[in-house]
Amino acid sequence: MPDADDVRRIALSLPDTTEKIAWSMPTFRVAGKMFATVPEEETSIAVRCPKEERAELVLAEPEKFWIADHEAQFAWVRARLAALDGVDELRDILADSWRQAAPPRLLDSHPELGLPAAD
Repeated sequence: MPDADDVRRIALSLPDTTEKIAWSMPTFRVAGKMFATVPEEETSIAVRCPKEERAELVLAEPEKFWIADHEAQFAWVRARLAALDGVDELRDILADSWRQAAPPRLLDSHPELGLPAAD
């Protein structure tokens, strides 16, 4: 089961990522733009997720994903760390959120972190 240490290790391995404490919790930023937080008792993560995809994600896997009331108007979703299918899924979630926050210059210089291949 992934934990907050895995979140930190994976997030900080992504290019130009820094950690900053905000709202009394760890936040991770790419080029200064936040893409992940570790709220509560470090049992979940909050990540960027386009609003149009969020509802479908939560409906498909409600045991894993939810929308915090105070984040409902923003393009963020929460994921329970204990419900994730290991560190590979955590890495995919964090990389996806990183891509949404990263500036074009970083996306261009790190094509290996580009969009996942379509099935």
